[in-house]
Amino acid sequence: RTATRTAQRNGRPHKKHRNSLITSPITHHTHHTALTHIYHTMSLTAPNQRPVLATAAGSPGLLQQVGMAGTAAVITVSFIHPIDVVKTRIQISSEYGKLGMSGTVSKITGEEGVLALWKGVNAAWLREASYTSLRLGLYEPMKVVFGASDKNAPFYKKFAAGSAAGALGSIAGNPFDVLKTKMMASSGKEVPSMVKTAKDLLAMQGVGGFYRGIDSNIARAMVLNGTKMACYDQAKGYVVDMTGWSKTSLLTQFFSAVSAGFFMTCTVSPFDMVRTRLMNQPSDAKIYNNAVDCMVKIATQEGPLTFWRGFLPIWSRFAPTTTLQLIIFEQLRGLMGMESM
Repeated sequence: RTATRTAQRNGRPHKKHRNSLITSPITHHTHHTALTHIYHTMSLTAPNQRPVLATAAGSPGLLQQVGMAGTAAVITVSFIHPIDVVKTRIQISSEYGKLGMSGTVSKITGEEGVLALWKGVNAAWLREASYTSLRLGLYEPMKVVFGASDKNAPFYKKFAAGSAAGALGSIAGNPFDVLKTKMMASSGKEVPSMVKTAKDLLAMQGVGGFYRGIDSNIARAMVLNGTKMACYDQAKGYVVDMTGWSKTSLLTQFFSAVSAGFFMTCTVSPFDMVRTRLMNQPSDAKIYNNAVDCMVKIATQEGPLTFWRGFLPIWSRFAPTTTLQLIIFEQLRGLMGMESM
């Protein structure tokens, strides 16, 4: 005891205690492992992985994804809008329907001028900035909601995610969709004013006029975006497996987007016809009561094949639109440090 007290006064452990502090290599390794585990737990990370908070901060947020989608959509529609004008004229008029694509282009440019092919493009920009930005930008978050984030997720889950994003986007973009459709359908050399079109619509139909055809538009958006995003997602997997190209390859994105555009045309054409008819009704008259009434009248009075009238112009619009939108969106995602879809 005397030796122990003397050693403690001198600041040194007693020999017996010094020996007890000497640990074996196994004990030392156990202590090190425990401390490492505690460190990783407190830093919210796992060994050989980036911290969770750093990962979250390094990835673009929801607003950035929506912004990238809107940018891609506005750039694309600036080039594709003339095809949309031709498609709309063919859908609303049997006269244009008989002329076909080339005849419709000749008639519009001959009677109204070349700039008539861009009628309503300002409304189209606003529509893309609201509608398309959401249906593209919300696809990835919706995949998480529907459990479709896994590489081997079934097609129906991807379709559900795309449909949900499309429905939300269509609600936001419907007013601009109505204005765009009316402006594209107007004949004459005078380019219609979006402000005047909006004022006339508000005076004749009230606020509800801006949401005319909302039921068919939501249905169309759900089918369109569900088909587009799910087919694109699925096609990319097939292309990568068959060719060995990477998901970020432009060739992979191109062939996947072209495939998605074709299947979109097949599924969306009937909904597109109904939506166009509902939105283009005269301001002072009501030809169709709702989407179902419109579908029944078209089928009984004009024949079921009328739903696919203008298939070629629709495909001519969807194919380049889908391809450009998705490729630009994918490239912007890469620039922002996000993985390919």
